[in-house]
Amino acid sequence: MDAFYASVEQLDNPELRGKPVVVGGSRERGVVAAASYEARKFGVRSAMASKIAKRKCPDLIFVKPRFDRYKEISVKIRNIFLEYTDLVEPLSLDEAYLDVTYAKKGLPSATLIAKEIRQRIFDELNLTASAGVSYNKFLAKVASDVNKPNGIFVVTPDKAQDFIDNLEVKKFFGIGKVTAEKLNKNGVYFGRDLKKMDRFELVRLFGKAGDYYYKICRGEDDREVQPSRERKSVGAEDTFSKDIFLMEELEKELVKIAEVLWPRVERSKVKAKTLTLKFKYTDFEQHTRSHTITGYFSSKTQMILEAKKLLKKGGGFSKGIRLLGLTLSNFIQEDEGGKPVQLVIEF
Repeated sequence: MDAFYASVEQLDNPELRGKPVVVGGSRERGVVAAASYEARKFGVRSAMASKIAKRKCPDLIFVKPRFDRYKEISVKIRNIFLEYTDLVEPLSLDEAYLDVTYAKKGLPSATLIAKEIRQRIFDELNLTASAGVSYNKFLAKVASDVNKPNGIFVVTPDKAQDFIDNLEVKKFFGIGKVTAEKLNKNGVYFGRDLKKMDRFELVRLFGKAGDYYYKICRGEDDREVQPSRERKSVGAEDTFSKDIFLMEELEKELVKIAEVLWPRVERSKVKAKTLTLKFKYTDFEQHTRSHTITGYFSSKTQMILEAKKLLKKGGGFSKGIRLLGLTLSNFIQEDEGGKPVQLVIEF
């Protein structure tokens, strides 16, 4: 989907149409969750600090996120996908892989099916989507960004290597900013440069990911579209309007975050063994602290007690805190869930 959260806000509120809109953050604090294309013209991007975004675009309009609404529309979009194939792998609320090798309906062409789906999303929901079409997940994902917004790009097998050779490594899916910079320092700027590096050297520099880089720069990606993707974590966080220095105030904010997180845990019906505390200092320096328990977190009270321990670990903080977050992960599998759990009293 194109600028999904921001586009939904513009859809529901006609006064926002054609204006630079961001979802999330505020004029002074927080982080941009999504930016409309009008805002992007000024260099505003998701994950950008609100202060910086406002500096780039003084007329920027901040809107609070409404995730229930985004999820409602996401379900409608996914239902359209499922009319064409059962092999739908969601990456998020606004993005998914579709394997249409054996499509349930439509013409026998992935490109024509993509065009039809995009048209239906527009006709039924008045939102635009972009599509990438190719023979594997890596190429389809990268292609989906080429003609955004409201576009389609096709990479056929005979054109794939040329497309990859001329693609900047920073645009490779799976290569982040830090990795791209490291590759640049090694003289690797495009796919053709990456292809010159041998597998051993890539693994030495990047570990297991190096093997992935070796394959994708040759157009190789044998990952299948997985219709059911397991949730790996459940979390909640908050950015404060003013930096917090006192432990007592931080504990109060932590409890508020836990009050948001626990209903999500109950809805997800997961049993988590690991709790992670994330905190960000006033200068944006970020850290995490984690603890894994025997058994699983079975109540909000238990989670809050452990969160407070993590908060106090190390004797406090050296600077003001602008953000706190809690995440539960390391879920017990279903076959484990049926086993008796030994409760532990920690002294």
